[in-house]
Amino acid sequence: MNQNKIQIQVGAKTRFFLGLTLSILALSSCGSQANKATMNSPATAPLATAETREIANSAPGQTTPEPKKQSQLIKRAQLTLVVQSIHQTTESITQIIQKQQGDILKFEAQKSPNNSQRQTAYLEFRVPQQRLEITLNALTKLGTVENQMITAEDVSDQLVDFQARLRNLRKSEEMILKIMERSGSVGDVLKAANELSTLRESIERIDAQLRNLQNQVAYSTINLTLESAVSAASPPNNWGLRIQETWGTATHAMGEFTWLLLGLILWLFAFSPYLLIMGGAAYGYRWYRQHQIK
Repeated sequence: MNQNKIQIQVGAKTRFFLGLTLSILALSSCGSQANKATMNSPATAPLATAETREIANSAPGQTTPEPKKQSQLIKRAQLTLVVQSIHQTTESITQIIQKQQGDILKFEAQKSPNNSQRQTAYLEFRVPQQRLEITLNALTKLGTVENQMITAEDVSDQLVDFQARLRNLRKSEEMILKIMERSGSVGDVLKAANELSTLRESIERIDAQLRNLQNQVAYSTINLTLESAVSAASPPNNWGLRIQETWGTATHAMGEFTWLLLGLILWLFAFSPYLLIMGGAAYGYRWYRQHQIK
């Protein structure tokens, strides 16, 4: 009986130590597999590499530069040239403008009546902005430059503002159209229609302003003033023409004077009764004074 108890106790202790040993081995194997999986994980290495590259490439105090937007400029130029012949220079300017795909907006020529001043001409035209410098260089070769000036106005913010407002208004227009489709009340439909009409007027106005700015950016205006180098020569004296002009002036003056005298006579004839009455009264008063003194 005692031997059986001893054998049972020895068997229990043996099973206990055997189970403990197996548990320790199992935990050790799980820990080693977890460490290997962590070390050999493919997702961890690229992440660490990407973070390391980002930290290595980024310098302290520096940010990624944004792409620079191109400024939208309205360019205008003023040019004054002294030329030998206004007529020939104007023809050359017309050819230059046509070659550069421009348009003439205004032309005005002035000539002194007594040839005491220079003959002048004024032109206003526009050319594509990318051809402005080429056009100015071609114009300066036609004469002597007295004055040249180029101005530029940046309208980038205005263009962005108009475009944003136009987008918002068109979105509002779409919303109102959807409301009109869903609405069944006549009053709501009329109200939405009035709002839609006002909205479309604003869209047309802003769209026109936007197109005008874009057109001014696309085309540059040039104001050109031409002055002749020497005043035009006075025409040769023509005595026959001068005598004829003098005779015509004299006869015209005589005719005017004749009509003036005729008109005076007619006025006197029309007022003759009053003149006779006034003359008779004056004579009677004088006669009365003379006889009273005597």
